[in-house]
Amino acid sequence: MVHWILSQPFVLAAGFLTVVAAVRSQCTYWLGRGIRAGVIRSAWAVRLQSDGAVKGQARLERWGWPIIPLSFLTVGLQTAVNLAAGLVGWSWFRYTLAASLGWLAWGVVYAAGGLAVFGALVALAQDSPVRAAAIVQAVVVLAVFASFLAYRLRSRPKRPMP
Repeated sequence: MVHWILSQPFVLAAGFLTVVAAVRSQCTYWLGRGIRAGVIRSAWAVRLQSDGAVKGQARLERWGWPIIPLSFLTVGLQTAVNLAAGLVGWSWFRYTLAASLGWLAWGVVYAAGGLAVFGALVALAQDSPVRAAAIVQAVVVLAVFASFLAYRLRSRPKRPMP
C-alpha cells in the first residue's frame, strides 16, 4: 500500500491520505459519542460529572479549536483527542470544522515524506531490527526531552524586566 501511494502524483496521494484521516477520525469521534450515550444511560453517568471530567470538558471547549487540528501532527494523541471530542459531546459540525484542517495537514505531511520515512524504517527493520528499534528509541527520547524542556521553560517564574 505504501508503495502504491508513493507512486501516485502528490496531489492524488495527499487527497487519498486526507480522506483516510477523515474516515479514521470520524469513526473515532462517533465511537466517543456512542460511549457517551451508553454511559449517560448507565450507573456510570455520575462519572461524567466528576471534577476530572468537568475539567476535561472545559479544556476541550476552551482549547479544542487549536488542539484538534494540531493533534493530527502527532502519533497516538490524535486518537485520544478525537475520542475525547466525542466523549465530551462536541457537536459534529464544530468537530468536523476543526478536524478538517488536521485531515489536510496529515494528508500533506504523509504524502510529502512521512510515508517514505515509514517505508525506510520498515525496510531497515527487515534488515536490522536492532538498528530500527534504536532509531525509534532515539526519536522517542528526543521527543520526551524536548517536551520536558518546553514544560520547564513555560513553568519557570518570570522575572520582571529592569
